[in-house]
Amino acid sequence: MKWLQTVQQQFLQHKYAINAKQLGDNAELAWSNLGYWNDATSFYPEACRQLADQLAQAVHLTSKDRLLDLGCGQGASLVHWQQQYHVQNIEAVELQSSCVIQIQKLLPELPAIHQQSFLNLKQVQFQTGFDVVLCIDAAYHSNLNLFLDSAGSVLNSKGRLGFHYLMWSEKWLDLNSFQKKKYQWLLKAADVNLNHLMTELVLKQTLQSYEFAEIEIRDLSKGVLQGFANYFHTLQQLSPQTTDLDAFKIRMTAKLCRKLYAEGVVKYVQISAKK
Repeated sequence: MKWLQTVQQQFLQHKYAINAKQLGDNAELAWSNLGYWNDATSFYPEACRQLADQLAQAVHLTSKDRLLDLGCGQGASLVHWQQQYHVQNIEAVELQSSCVIQIQKLLPELPAIHQQSFLNLKQVQFQTGFDVVLCIDAAYHSNLNLFLDSAGSVLNSKGRLGFHYLMWSEKWLDLNSFQKKKYQWLLKAADVNLNHLMTELVLKQTLQSYEFAEIEIRDLSKGVLQGFANYFHTLQQLSPQTTDLDAFKIRMTAKLCRKLYAEGVVKYVQISAKK
């Protein structure tokens, strides 16, 4: 358990920042998610785009949609929506001030980017509601009820929501108290509250309680968790290991992803729904 305690102490201090260059993305507006990996995926930016595409396709994103990107990080997704989906009406929400400043500098044509938690969207004065709200690889750090209440408040009638979350598999019910405690530490190290996770049935019921319909939950565990862990293993073989805090965070993230996928108790899922 010593490595878990070390992760908890060091990882949480930098829970939102990621050094994309160490993962292979040197762009000024870089990606910052785990990526979706398949046998043909070789590069980190490619995997990140694929994870974004999975989500965009699930909500049927079109060029005519008014889009809100939650937790947009360093801004790569904003460029992706513009270039690949030709979406012009985009706003974004990001908590990290350094990312907001960089995006404002490099994407001056963006209608608006708001420095705010995506759990506090009711405090942002949006001019109108949104047709689509997307949150790539970030919502599982928060309470699902708070997230749905916030995101639902800015959606138009029949608006679509897409996000990633963590979910208990059936194996969770068979764990003893010690094993569940172990998962509490594992998830806490990654800034995930064990009490926020649900089974698939409860997850659907929670979405329905916020008046969401056409709910689709897709298991991406292999492509995301195993994929990122395998990619990091390849990186280690190709280049010398660094020992700074950024590298430590990436290494521990990969170790956690491998463990979660191997044990199969926690699933990484993509959720799409319509208001």
